[in-house]
Amino acid sequence: MATKTIGVDIGGTKVAAGLVDASGEITCKSRVPMASTGDAAAGLASVETAIDAIFEQAPEARTEVTGIGICAPGPLDPKTGVILNPPNVPCWRNYPLAAEIERVFHVPARVDNDANAAGLAEALWGAGIGYTNVFFAILGTGIGTGIVFDRKIYHGRTGSAAEGGHVTINFNGPVCGCGKRGCIERYASGPNIARRTRERLPGGERSAILELAGSLDAVRAEHVGEAFRAGDAVAREIVTETAHLLTIWLGTIVDLLEPDVMVVGGGVAELMSSFFDDMRSGLKNWAINQRAGEIPLVLARYGSEAGIAGAAALCR
Repeated sequence: MATKTIGVDIGGTKVAAGLVDASGEITCKSRVPMASTGDAAAGLASVETAIDAIFEQAPEARTEVTGIGICAPGPLDPKTGVILNPPNVPCWRNYPLAAEIERVFHVPARVDNDANAAGLAEALWGAGIGYTNVFFAILGTGIGTGIVFDRKIYHGRTGSAAEGGHVTINFNGPVCGCGKRGCIERYASGPNIARRTRERLPGGERSAILELAGSLDAVRAEHVGEAFRAGDAVAREIVTETAHLLTIWLGTIVDLLEPDVMVVGGGVAELMSSFFDDMRSGLKNWAINQRAGEIPLVLARYGSEAGIAGAAALCR
């Protein structure tokens, strides 16, 4: 009998779940609203509904599923499976989510944050297959990272390791949402690419970005990407600068970890992927390690389903 796991991706407004086989293929999925502002029981009921929907689609999975993994908003404790005090899911405070899922479904449950879990999925089933030490980054609304050593997530002393998006690349830079200055997230996440674009555009230069967005205030990273692919000069300037900033950051990562591979996912990663070769060759200027350019820099296997795959990987 082939064993399977269920991956559950919890956000502030939705719960997505999927049945994942031993090769990392997601064979069926569900999506339901998340009752994030109610009481703890209502939040748990949302998760139960998403998981029950998987069993309704695949009844045989009730005897095949060996674990349920959960990507949840932090802060959380991956060792105990307790959700601490996530701002996006206020229904849970010091809530033993893993224990509650085990009580309801009678299989082991694991909880971790999305970047750690997605990094593990890439190491087990994705772009990190065949490498011992994997550095993973997800570039999207924020920048999250995961470190996987020999197919195991590195959590650090308290479970708070791998906050790579809050590595400072400019100590005189703008204040990040975390309170520090000049974090890479403050420059290269989707909203901050849009912010830098809006700061660049008022000079009067014509750009397809404004035509796509309709107004300066409406500019988003998606408009920058679309304009870049259409050959817009301002968009190319913004994306090229973003590649340079990411190269500075990855040089620091290489000097600290020297991973076997660097896997990058998320919507911004897809935009930046045409620069990966240039970024690798530029690492020698931003890393003491002069063999930094030998480290593969690759696009992640999992896109929008990274949370489901990552959660399922927690139980492998």
